[in-house]
Amino acid sequence: MNRLVVMKFGGTSVEDAAAILRTARIVAGRVGKGLQPVVVVSAMAKVTDLLISAATTAARGDRGSALAITERLRIRHHDTATQLAAGPQLHDDPLAAARPDSGLAATHAWMDAELDGLEEVLRGLTVVGELTPRISDMIVSYGERLSSRMITEAFARCGLKAVHVDARKCIVTDAQYGKAIPQDAAIEQRLKQHIVPHLVEGRVPVMGGFIGSTEQGVTTTLGRGGSDFTAALVGAGIDAGAIEIWTDVDGIMTADPRVCPEALRVKTISFEEAAELAYFGAKVLHPATILPAVRKNIPVFVLNSKNVENSGTRITALAPHCRSPFKSIAVKKRLTIMDVVASRMLMSHGYLKAIFDVFDKHKCPVDMVSTSEVSVSISLDSNEKLPAIAADLSQLADVKYEGRKALVCMVGENIRGQNGIAARVFQSVRHVNLRMISQGASEINMSFMVEEDDADEAVRSLHAEFFGDPDPAIFDVEALPQPVKIS
Repeated sequence: MNRLVVMKFGGTSVEDAAAILRTARIVAGRVGKGLQPVVVVSAMAKVTDLLISAATTAARGDRGSALAITERLRIRHHDTATQLAAGPQLHDDPLAAARPDSGLAATHAWMDAELDGLEEVLRGLTVVGELTPRISDMIVSYGERLSSRMITEAFARCGLKAVHVDARKCIVTDAQYGKAIPQDAAIEQRLKQHIVPHLVEGRVPVMGGFIGSTEQGVTTTLGRGGSDFTAALVGAGIDAGAIEIWTDVDGIMTADPRVCPEALRVKTISFEEAAELAYFGAKVLHPATILPAVRKNIPVFVLNSKNVENSGTRITALAPHCRSPFKSIAVKKRLTIMDVVASRMLMSHGYLKAIFDVFDKHKCPVDMVSTSEVSVSISLDSNEKLPAIAADLSQLADVKYEGRKALVCMVGENIRGQNGIAARVFQSVRHVNLRMISQGASEINMSFMVEEDDADEAVRSLHAEFFGDPDPAIFDVEALPQPVKIS
């Protein structure tokens, strides 16, 4: 049996001392079962947002406000480290080691050194006034750099043989700052150097997610939510037996529980279905997480660090057959529909290529496309590049775009092969205006665009139509409220 397991803990799972201690117990539980964990952690909750705010504030020349943010971060991390080292909650903890607290001063010292370095970067940024992607990556990396070291110390105090590994020594990427592309072969080699020896000695490596570096050692990031991606890269690189994504929900749900309180946990789902959901708006997983796991056929588990007894969602190459047509409904908001119409291009060779060359030039991904002979409707993330994209496209055609749209995506198995599914979908949302519809070549995805304000109502209507009689082999029907018996 492969005993290696990569365990990723998100920001809410390490948001304060109590959460970090809970995480330590979870890791100790895996060790107690004879498993060998590698732990990947995010920055503490909201820290990345604060670092981005500090960076943009400094770039505007407001040094005082930027440094005030770093002072907030300094106080929060110091307070958390102190609570972990000396908090009364450790005294009754069965994991607590009798290790003396002499390391606290050293912990505060390296925290101060890191934050002093951050402040120096911000001071320089106020002078230069230009926030480049490279500098942005350097600034936001401090969240994981601080949390991973502090959590390693906490694990050690709880009796785990924890050792800190700087993720930048292992996760090698290209130089596309802000959304760097991992270099798989180099990562595998670095993991053999920096992770595997610790595993051989029975230690628990702890590293930050989200961050990496170029071959030249320049800090990069994998994009927001990239800690999941880090865990999958590490899992694939060491041929782990499982990858666990620990978050604050019970797993992948049939819909967002904030929109549909009756949403059910999906007990098992395929790699392909999970990847589709992740890309089209499900917040539980980073869209790229699945890819390294698929390559090595490593099962991925989505688990809740606040509800350890729950079995979460298991993601594997092949999921059991489901009698329900859909597994889950995802929504991606803050999208724009761009209509490109050029009657003069009728029957013209290369029209579509010319259009998509513009999106390639601006490095702007596209979500959905609908075409006729001379018109193309495209949905894409709303961002600051839209005016420039529209200006370039206007050289080819008439262009208009509308924001505040949402993409509703229904994922399941063999959708295309089930008679009457489209009729049921559109009948259930007949009171909602649909803008674009897509099924096409996909057998597992049916999507359409709506006004952003209509998205939640569309999801509730679809959920009521398709999840009224859930398959207990796939969905956690035991979580449904049970009818009250009247004697």
